This record gives sequence, C-alpha cells and structure tokens, in this order.
Amino acid sequence: MDPRNLIPTSKRDLERAQAAVEAGYPAVDPILGELMKWLQDYNWPVARILAPFLASVGAPIAPHIWHVLRSDDDIWKYWVIAVVLANLPEEVAGEFRPELERLCSKPGPHEKIHELDEQARQVLTRFGWHC
Repeated sequence: MDPRNLIPTSKRDLERAQAAVEAGYPAVDPILGELMKWLQDYNWPVARILAPFLASVGAPIAPHIWHVLRSDDDIWKYWVIAVVLANLPEEVAGEFRPELERLCSKPGPHEKIHELDEQARQVLTRFGWHC
C-alpha cells in the first residue's frame, strides 16, 4: 500500500487517520511529517487519533517535532508540546529539554501570548526537570 493513501484528506477523515495508526511504524515513516500537520489544531477529530500514535513512534518523530518548534505557528507548537512531546519516552523528550527550558524561562512575546511557556513548564515538570 502506498503510505500517501494513509494521509487524512480532511479534519474529519477518521478512516484514514485510523488506517495510518493501524499500519503503524515504520510503514508510515515516509508520511510522518504529513501526519504531524494534522496536529495544528487538536480540536480536529483526526488529531485525537493521530497524537497518541505519533508520540508512540518515539525517536523517529523527533525531526518532525523540531520542524514544528522551528516554525512560526505557535498554536501548532502548543499542541505538539502538549500532546506529543509530553508523551514521549523520557530519553527521546530529553533532546528537547533545552528548548523547553528556553520557552519556560525566556519566551518570546508571541510564545507568551500562546502560553508556550506554561506548556513547556508542564512538560518539564512531568519529566522531573526544572525551568
């Protein structure tokens, strides 16, 4: 099966989202970045199916998390921190610790408005790390 057929076509495309989860990793490796795009708004039904699965992928999801964290989309960052990064194994999440500490202690004005500092603080606390 072509993994591109597992990419949801709308925020309500639960069938494809579930099919991606069922295909599992590494079958979805070529489309991880596309699947991450569906976490831009956690209110979208497909996001609730994909988020736990993407967190379960572990280390291979890290470059895609970095892509989001380096973007200008603070709402997407918020959701990825809250629903993916917070649920990664600690050894994978540790890669993001310096960025979480920066967000917690020195957020930019837009990051503060979108509460990225608070979200980062929660993740740091979850892993027993400090801001």
